[in-house]
Amino acid sequence: MRAKPDFPIRIFYDGSCPVCNAEVEGYGRKDRAGRLILVDVSSPDFDASPYNITLADFMYQMHVLDNSGRLYRGVDAFWAIWQAFPASRFLGLCGVLITLPLVNPLARLFYRVFARLRVYLPKRRRDCTSGSCRTDGGGSANGGGRP
Repeated sequence: MRAKPDFPIRIFYDGSCPVCNAEVEGYGRKDRAGRLILVDVSSPDFDASPYNITLADFMYQMHVLDNSGRLYRGVDAFWAIWQAFPASRFLGLCGVLITLPLVNPLARLFYRVFARLRVYLPKRRRDCTSGSCRTDGGGSANGGGRP
C-alpha cells in the first residue's frame, strides 16, 4: 500500500449518492481529532480546477488528498481514511485486510462495479429538511407531488 497520509486529509465524495454520503458523513461524525475535511463534489459551488482533476473523475470515484499533496483514489482512498482512526480496531483490521494480496484485487473489482452502478441509485435531495423527502427527484416533500 502507499505511504500513510499526512493529516488532515481532504475527502472528495459525491454527496448526492446516498451510500457515499452516509459512509463519508459517518467518518466525519467519528473524527474527533480534526483529521478529516469533507468535500462534497456534487455541491454547486465545488470547483475541481485547483486540483487538476476533472469533475467527472471526482464523481466517478472517491478521492483523498493528504496534507503533503499525495492523492489516494478508490480503495486506496478508503485505506487512507481508515488511517485517521488509529484507535479503532475494526478500521485497523479493515486497513490490514485491504492490503492483502487476495483481498486487494477483489476490493478493487467490487469498488469499480459499485462506482459504475451507483449512478443508478436514487439521488439524495438537498432541499429535504422535513425528514420525509423523496429521493427520486420527483414530487414534493409532502408526497405525490401535490401542493
